[in-house]
Amino acid sequence: QLVESGGGQVQSGGSLRLSCVASGFSSWDYYAIGWFRQAPGKEREGISWVSGSDDSTHYADSVKGRFTISKDNAKNTVFLQMDTLKPSDTAVYYCAARRFGRSSYDWWGRGTQVTVSS
Repeated sequence: QLVESGGGQVQSGGSLRLSCVASGFSSWDYYAIGWFRQAPGKEREGISWVSGSDDSTHYADSVKGRFTISKDNAKNTVFLQMDTLKPSDTAVYYCAARRFGRSSYDWWGRGTQVTVSS
C-alpha cells in the first residue's frame, strides 16, 4: 500500500514537500519508487524515481533542478521536495512502486492534489 500526503495550494515560486509511505513491501531493495502526476486533460507524466537499493535517482526534464526525491528507509517513506513551483505543476501527484526487472509500476497510491496559483 502506498499513501501520499503533503499536497495543497501554493503560490507560484513556492514550495511543497510530498510524502509517500509504503507498507506491505518485504524489502525496498527490490523496488523503485516513482512519482507521477496528471493534470486535467493531460496524460500521466513520470517525473522522478528513486531506487530502493541505493540512492540512484532520475528526474524528468520538466522538474530537473526544481524537484528533489529522497527516501527514509527506516520509515519506508519517499519524499518529493518541490521548489520554485509553477502553475504548470498543478496536478494530482501519485507515488508508485515498480519491482526491479519489471517495466511497469504495479502498486499505486490514490494521489494528492497540488495546485499552484499565479
